[in-house]
Amino acid sequence: MKTINIGLIGFGNIGTGVVNALNANSATMASRIGSQIKLARIADVDTQRKRDCDYDPAILGNDANALIDDPSISIIIELVGGLEPARTFVEKALRAGKHVVSANKAMLATFGADLWKLAAEKNVALLFEASVGGGIPIIRALQLGLSANNIRRVYGILNGTCNYILTNMAEQKKSFEAVLAEAQAHGYAEPDPTYDIEGYDTAHKTAVLASLAFQQDIRFTDVYVEGISRLRQVDIEYARDLGYTIKLLGIAKADDTAGSGRVEVRVHPTLLPRESLLGNVNGVFNGIMVEGDLVGKSMFYGRGAGQLPTASAILSDVMSIAESISRGTPPAEHRLVVPPGKKSLKPIAELETSYYLRIPVADRPGVMARLSNALGERNVSINSMIQRGDHPTGRAEVIIVTHKTSEKDIQAALAEIGAMDVTQEKPFVLRVESEL
Repeated sequence: MKTINIGLIGFGNIGTGVVNALNANSATMASRIGSQIKLARIADVDTQRKRDCDYDPAILGNDANALIDDPSISIIIELVGGLEPARTFVEKALRAGKHVVSANKAMLATFGADLWKLAAEKNVALLFEASVGGGIPIIRALQLGLSANNIRRVYGILNGTCNYILTNMAEQKKSFEAVLAEAQAHGYAEPDPTYDIEGYDTAHKTAVLASLAFQQDIRFTDVYVEGISRLRQVDIEYARDLGYTIKLLGIAKADDTAGSGRVEVRVHPTLLPRESLLGNVNGVFNGIMVEGDLVGKSMFYGRGAGQLPTASAILSDVMSIAESISRGTPPAEHRLVVPPGKKSLKPIAELETSYYLRIPVADRPGVMARLSNALGERNVSINSMIQRGDHPTGRAEVIIVTHKTSEKDIQAALAEIGAMDVTQEKPFVLRVESEL
């Protein structure tokens, strides 16, 4: 049986999981692809710390370039994370004719199209199943299983930290700050949670999914992003009263206008019907919905992070490449092409959907009429409304769900409402996705 050597750059938590998974399942993997996969070298800046896995210390060094230059290594796993030096390592490996497997969504959402183009030029593979959804096989589904479809929409819950926070705000009726502290105590959120709670992690993943789904060069900077840090417990309660739940969604959607080729790509907290499939994805789990013209809607669900689920995805890519090496053919995942620079984006101002508005106002006569006039003058129609007043403080909160309207009109109306002398705080807005 042929032996294929691999090298690992980055020996942190996920790298440890990869080594443990290889140790546990290498015989199973070999029986399925007809080749033995051998971990030949590891590179990491920290060579002293003992990892929680079985490995030969002699193969661990701190020189990633020497690993890349090793002619015996055919496949390199990049688990450095971030933009640099990860991009430099991956680019050097590809130029050297090495196949690369990466879990680095930030790098791919920033440089992906350029690196995929380079891999194609060098006739090697750059695979990245673990970059989105942890152990959920969503990348391969888009590259292979659904590749006969014209994709209409990809949308989902892509960050377990945010989903844990929103789930527990709903179930425990606690504040955002209290649940965030719990998430940090359990290790679900980092000491600095900005990357997760402000939507950046979800935006990176959404850019990768959108690039594959629509074969356009969609990058992190193309994604409209809002996080969950402004959500309050009252929003969770009002949403429940109105028949919704709130989730942080990554959304990539083809424009309905025939022949436009445009794509809207956005990340924001969203009201979903409580009975919807995505509305019932809770805790640290991820859920991703793909809609194609042939297959209709397909739902993917599972753990979106974690040491072993992510290792599972990484090794599935390694196996695909190893099998192709044995056959002497390129991996099948090369079927989709993302041309650098090719994109046609629909501006967020042209979005048309329904909206949830929370407007804190003075509790006095005539306020509702002023709010209604401001909305009506901008062609914003009210679908449902809740008003709750606190007479001792003279404060009320008006909750409105609109009919479908444009982002441009809703923002103009809110700017007018926010400037009113009866408005006590900046109006808060969430978008509604009912057609799921």
